[in-house]
Amino acid sequence: MDKPIIVDGHEDLAWNMLTFGRDYTLAAAETRQREQGSLVPLHNGDTLLGWPDYQRGRVAVVFGTLFNAPARRKQGDWDSPCYATFDEAYTLYRRQLEAYHRLTDEHPDMFRLVQTRADLQAVLAHWRRSDTDEHPVGLVVLMENAEGVRQPAELEEWWAEGVRIIGPAWAGTRYCGGTREPGPLTAEGHALLKRMAALGFVLDLSHMDAQAALQALDSYPRTVIASHGNALALLPGSESNRHLPDNVLRGLIERDGVIGLVPMNAFLKTGWQKSAGRQDVSVERLVVQIDYICQLAGDARHAGLGSDFDGGFGLQSVPSELDTIADLQILAPRLAQKGYTGEDIAAILGGNWLRMLQDTLPEVA
Repeated sequence: MDKPIIVDGHEDLAWNMLTFGRDYTLAAAETRQREQGSLVPLHNGDTLLGWPDYQRGRVAVVFGTLFNAPARRKQGDWDSPCYATFDEAYTLYRRQLEAYHRLTDEHPDMFRLVQTRADLQAVLAHWRRSDTDEHPVGLVVLMENAEGVRQPAELEEWWAEGVRIIGPAWAGTRYCGGTREPGPLTAEGHALLKRMAALGFVLDLSHMDAQAALQALDSYPRTVIASHGNALALLPGSESNRHLPDNVLRGLIERDGVIGLVPMNAFLKTGWQKSAGRQDVSVERLVVQIDYICQLAGDARHAGLGSDFDGGFGLQSVPSELDTIADLQILAPRLAQKGYTGEDIAAILGGNWLRMLQDTLPEVA
């Protein structure tokens, strides 16, 4: 029986390509070998991603982010793609978008931009072919931290260039409260969401402070998701507003949203530190996070994967059973042991994200 298709709801590919020069046409093992002795693993961990690994893991679609941090969160001299002004943010985000276009233009057999339902169907049709083991990975562009949008009128430009999902926050932004910087939706945030809805963007609540997320759930008329976030209730003692409280999770479920669960140890075990070693956390904790969403919903329609791989962490910070993204396939037998059906498992690993994309992508560009 074929392994289920995986869809990953969050990967910081462009940030890695431009910050560290990573080449995602290569296998993760080759990139690790190339980076031995450099400072890249120190700053971002050993990579978990590469096109050959997508093939082994049947990772057919990835939400590739546009992401840059504000200068106040700069981590060191190596962290060059940070912005001090909104114009700088716009320029940095444009460069990342151009990086995705270059990647897909130069390697169309490996990566393809997914901007429409037709694009998505073409990628999935290729993965159904039995005459080849090599398939293109579809890239859906997600803007994380909307400060690359200087004013709502620019959203038409981003839409035309292929962005389909926007998360207003990372840290706090002029649009809303964010991670470690709480607060509500601002007047500018409401204006942003109004224009996003008019154009058809999916809203990503990840990193939004709960107050802002609940306001958005009440007001945003189109599809709402959390591309990468875990249940706060399973992280006792955590006071971080980065995780998703039950009222936000219920709001997402009521809106038929999908939540991408994150296989990062610090998001699976409160207080985990690298010094504890990655063997301190099992992938079973990710299974428990998935099951929590399904139990809260009463079905398997709302849980997905949002690995956030290579997003400021790497191999050293994920459960011990995972070596690359291909190993997320081990979730299938683990979920089956908990009584999930084959249909449920296929939905969780990729089908729920695919349903969301089918419902929200335009028919044509």
